[in-house]
Amino acid sequence: MTPTDDRQLPAALATALAVRYDYAAENGIGFEPFPAFLTAADTTDWFQAWTGNSELDGDDFRVFGQDGTGGYAAFWLIRPSQPLTEQPIVFLGSEGETGVVARDLGDFLWLLAGGFGPWEAATSYEPDWTPRPHQGLTAIAEQFTPHQRRSATAVIELAAQEFPDFDDVIMELCR
Repeated sequence: MTPTDDRQLPAALATALAVRYDYAAENGIGFEPFPAFLTAADTTDWFQAWTGNSELDGDDFRVFGQDGTGGYAAFWLIRPSQPLTEQPIVFLGSEGETGVVARDLGDFLWLLAGGFGPWEAATSYEPDWTPRPHQGLTAIAEQFTPHQRRSATAVIELAAQEFPDFDDVIMELCR
């Protein structure tokens, strides 16, 4: 894909990221949104460090948040000629976790509404964790993407079905 230098958060994402997230220790979600995308230079620095590959750049990612350990949530610019809002959202964790957590921004809004953050969607480390749907985020998802309403579980399953090889793609870049 030809990367774009557009680093403007889409309105729907900016609205969702402005919501106060409930961390509530083990019962909340581990997601800390950023007020803006990371810069291109910061994204490249992160991706090179994450992969151990100094030959890469971060042009295929738009990072907009992190979990409590420093894993990043980002748009993955993999669909040529598609707008940013139609690109999948991925999680690359601080301990090597990877996952496509939503097929696009609309699905991501419903994921958040269902009480999941990117880390919770990409991992299954906390078997006793129970998602808590968020009314404010549900209202935002209904406002911006009422036609995409689905459960967080369905969002995660659809993303995994569409991008089953994401981990392999990323691991091939690692040194």
